[in-house]
Amino acid sequence: METGEYGRTMAKEAPRRVAEAEDGTGGGASPAHAGRYPQRRVALALLAAGLLAGGAALVLWAGARDPYLADGDPHTGTYRPGRHAGDAAAAALLAGPYRERPGPPVPVSADHGSPAPLPASRPLQATPAAPSAPVGALFSPGDDGDDPGHHCTASVVHSPAGDLVATAAHCVHDGGFRTRLVFVPGLRDGIAPYGLWVPTRIDVDPRWIADRDPDRDLAFLRVRRAGRPTDGRTVEEVTGAEQIRFDAPTGRPALLTGYPEDRDTPLACRHTADAESGTQLRFACPGFPNGTSGGPMLIDVDPATGTGSLIGVIGGLDEGGDDATSYSSRLGKDLAALYRRATS
Repeated sequence: METGEYGRTMAKEAPRRVAEAEDGTGGGASPAHAGRYPQRRVALALLAAGLLAGGAALVLWAGARDPYLADGDPHTGTYRPGRHAGDAAAAALLAGPYRERPGPPVPVSADHGSPAPLPASRPLQATPAAPSAPVGALFSPGDDGDDPGHHCTASVVHSPAGDLVATAAHCVHDGGFRTRLVFVPGLRDGIAPYGLWVPTRIDVDPRWIADRDPDRDLAFLRVRRAGRPTDGRTVEEVTGAEQIRFDAPTGRPALLTGYPEDRDTPLACRHTADAESGTQLRFACPGFPNGTSGGPMLIDVDPATGTGSLIGVIGGLDEGGDDATSYSSRLGKDLAALYRRATS
């Protein structure tokens, strides 16, 4: 998740493009994480120092090229990563501190009708929570396991093919599409209990690419199993999935979850998802730090499974908000069209 200082004060970066082809390899340093403001504060400080030093640092900044970004198709907002990039990213993650080990069985709903509304957290603060199988951390690892930290959060959402993950657009497209992404659902203490999953396709709204429109800060990733050989099941068959609901009413009790970048267990808070505007949701609960961007905002949560209906992800206004308040683009007709395109 990012704060207003991240979203509002960073000068627009010069375009950076990947040297690898759409099915290529890539290499070099890990991309700047889409966490919150500290990284961009540092960038601004370095830029200012460069200007004071006669502009040398500015020249270096402008000439830097991120090897893990690709253009994709900016007109449709679609990128199809090659197999090598995903497999290399998963291998790099496993070369670091993370391991695959079988996790607990995914709970099944007792199907006792509509769940009771969630009580608000007391105190009203994000606190450590048990992992939920469909919710996980989103990584952008470099080569050989260097800088293996996760920079965002994502969640499995129901789709006809059973292979869809939702996150914030700013987690996957920042001057270009991130080419090395790994989704680890149910991550806990360095263990990937439900496997490592990498994108075969990424979809964002073209208006996000054009001007980072905060009302379109949503992305869908179609994923496949990486790392260990797959048994043929889709991610939804392995973890279960959140439903996705468009044009949901505001003011409903909701659950917000995200993985901080400095820990391998999630934080969660229960409160109401209120209308900030006609195109934005507001969730006023403090304590969602770097790395929680893309985390799911759920209503109608089933207490037996922990799954519910996704009505937003941490992002949107100021690319997520600040420490006190999280935002989300409201899932209206334009983002429903993005879902249809991603699942077509």
